[in-house]
Parts: sequence; C-alpha cells; structure tokens
Amino acid sequence: MEGGGGAYGAEKAGGTFDPWRFLQQPQVVVRVLSAVFALIVFSCIIGEGYINPHSSTTLYCIFNHSEDACRYGIGVGVLAFLACVFFFMVDAYFPQISSATDRKYLVIADLVFSALWTFLWFIGFCVLTNQWASTKPEDVPLGADSARASIAFSFFSIFSWGTLITFALQRYRMGVQDFAHSYVDPAPGPATPYSSYPDVNHESYQQPPFTNMREDSEGYQPPPVY
Repeated sequence: MEGGGGAYGAEKAGGTFDPWRFLQQPQVVVRVLSAVFALIVFSCIIGEGYINPHSSTTLYCIFNHSEDACRYGIGVGVLAFLACVFFFMVDAYFPQISSATDRKYLVIADLVFSALWTFLWFIGFCVLTNQWASTKPEDVPLGADSARASIAFSFFSIFSWGTLITFALQRYRMGVQDFAHSYVDPAPGPATPYSSYPDVNHESYQQPPFTNMREDSEGYQPPPVY
C-alpha cells in the first residue's frame, strides 16, 4: 500500500486537477460553509461584541460583560477558519500524494480535528447562549443582532463540523478496506525448502576400501615352521 494510488477515497496520484470537479465535492462544500460560519462568528464578536454602556470609556463584552465568553468565541472561530483553509488546501493536494501512509495521517488529522472542533463549537454555543440569556436589556443598546448571529452560526457550526467527521471517517474506512483487499497472506510451508536425501539402496552401496584385503588377511595362515 505504500504506492498509494487511489487510496483513502482519492484518485491515483499524478492525475489532472479539475477545479470545478474539486469544488463540487461534498466535503469541500461543507468545509467552505464551516469557514464562512466561523468567519461570521468571530467577526460579529470583534465588530460589535464589545460595548461601552452609559458612555463609559471601558469596553465590555456584550455577553453579560463576560470577557471569557467573547474570547472563547473569537478564539474558536479564528482557529476554525484557519483550519478550514489548511484542510481546504490539503483536499486540493490530496490526489497528488502518492504515499498511502501520508494520506492516512492527513485523514486521521482531519478526523481528530473535526471531532475536537465539533465539541468546542458545542461548548461555545452553550456558553454564548447562557451568557446572552443573563444579559440585561439596558446593557445592549446596539449589537444585539450581531450577538444573535454569533450564537446562531455557532449552532450551525456544530452540524457542519459533525458532517466533516462523517466524511473523514468514510475516507479512513475506504483506506482500510483498500489495504485489506490488497494484502495477501504468505503461502504456507517452509521458507526455504530442503532437498531430499538421495535414495540409497543395497545395489548402489559400495563397500569401503580395504574390506576385501582385511578378509583375505584373516583367511591367510602362515606356513608352519619346522
């Protein structure tokens, strides 16, 4: 499987890259949507997520003045956007990778990261929703729409990244199945066959040398001495 042609759900390495066909792939479409959702979340929080109620000089987070909530939403959104850009380029270059081992590691990385960010988006949605429910109406003169948009697209991101888990898991299973089909068990039997011993029969057996001489010497008797 080290040759890797067509492993893990991609075409054989060295094929011609078709941009239109690439953009029509379901996992690419979902990855683009995930990047757009992440962009909306952190841009809404950065743009209108901080307010200065009562004309004060200090800016407060619109989510119940919780700095952790704003920082969490911005951090998860920015990292999710950068990750989508990275894996988008990986998807474009993936068919050109000839090593099945490299493909396997990239698919596993995609699977693990998608699962982790699905969980983080779920936590972010819960945090933003909880803090927004505790926010006083007088503390939100402006920016309410942006806050609701960041909450809504955090919720949408849970499902988009969950869908990316499904696609990564399908590619991983395809790679495992390709390995199972191409693997051949070694033939049974000894690794190095031994040559059989020659058939020795009595006809081809030769007596050792000096045997007849020994028998003659035993039958020889010296003449008597007078």
